[in-house]
Amino acid sequence: QVQLVESGGGLVQPGGSLRLSCAASGIIFSMNAMGWYRQAPGKQRELVASITTGGSTNYADSVKGRFTISRDNAENTVYLQMNSLKPEDTAVYYCNAHRAFTNYWGQGTQVTVSS
Repeated sequence: QVQLVESGGGLVQPGGSLRLSCAASGIIFSMNAMGWYRQAPGKQRELVASITTGGSTNYADSVKGRFTISRDNAENTVYLQMNSLKPEDTAVYYCNAHRAFTNYWGQGTQVTVSS
């Protein structure tokens, strides 16, 4: 049974930081590309950042220079370090694991940026 469990969300003031974690089980983690997506109310889910099995990263323009994605294959965990948070970063953040024709999602964690 595949499980992706996100943690680390919460309420933070503008300019603050959060670190999201996604612990994976039931998959060969090192063979999956991993990604973080987000969905704000009334908007479509969008890619925030992704990391390949080889460690190459990709970011949405809106988060470049502020967010960093990383992975620890020994811990089967992917992280998203979010700095200089803005109110427009408020959304439910989802972890994604992708390999060939398989695609798995976590349940999401809420990030709210507000003063």
